[in-house]
Amino acid sequence: MRVEIWTDINCPWCYIGKARFEQALERFPHRGDVEVVHRSFELDPHSPAEARPVVPLIAAKYGLSLEQAEAAEARIADNAHGEGLAYLREGRDAANSFDMHRLLHFAKDHGRQGQLLDALYRANFADARSAFAQGRLVELAVEAGLDGEAAAAVLADPDAYAEAVREDEATAGAMGATGVPFFVFDRRLGVSGAQPAETFTAALEQAWESRVVVPLLVGGTSGDGSGGSGGSGEVCGPDGCELPQR
Repeated sequence: MRVEIWTDINCPWCYIGKARFEQALERFPHRGDVEVVHRSFELDPHSPAEARPVVPLIAAKYGLSLEQAEAAEARIADNAHGEGLAYLREGRDAANSFDMHRLLHFAKDHGRQGQLLDALYRANFADARSAFAQGRLVELAVEAGLDGEAAAAVLADPDAYAEAVREDEATAGAMGATGVPFFVFDRRLGVSGAQPAETFTAALEQAWESRVVVPLLVGGTSGDGSGGSGGSGEVCGPDGCELPQR
């Protein structure tokens, strides 16, 4: 069985949702027969390459004061910490993620996609240093077990793996996804949002046990965060990431 997961490194709920899915997968009795493929989704393809502090971006996007935006980041951090994830409560930045996605496709070709994705998430959400500069990306590629010179060559060529990123995004759009994380099981069952681990367990079981084609269920495409297997999970979309309730 194949599980495809559309995410963006800028999306905190993707970071959290990945951890929740992996909790479910670890308990799934057929986990050895599950192939996980990570696919690209840019929340803001037009964002500048230069990194900017996250808190002012949140404040501007949601019409919040800086204090309210800081509190929103802290609540997301609490959600991350609840899953055992490191997450900075302040000092993060954000920038265009296209190069990250290109590098993830390069890593997939070399069997290190999962390792690089984890390194990128940790760097973006748990490290005070910016994860977006090309030199830093090369460091993270090496940390994930990739050749540094080859990674640098990919980053230096703007066309390298660019089409692969766009194909992933086009596929997500064709499926009706407007936010991430977006999980698709054997192209038959879709779950949107950072759902609880129990929801992912149910989705894995349903996809495994079902032997007939069923309609793709896309939850949360209007930003409500509802999942195809029930429950609710937060998503990040073109207008931003859902904030935890005050």
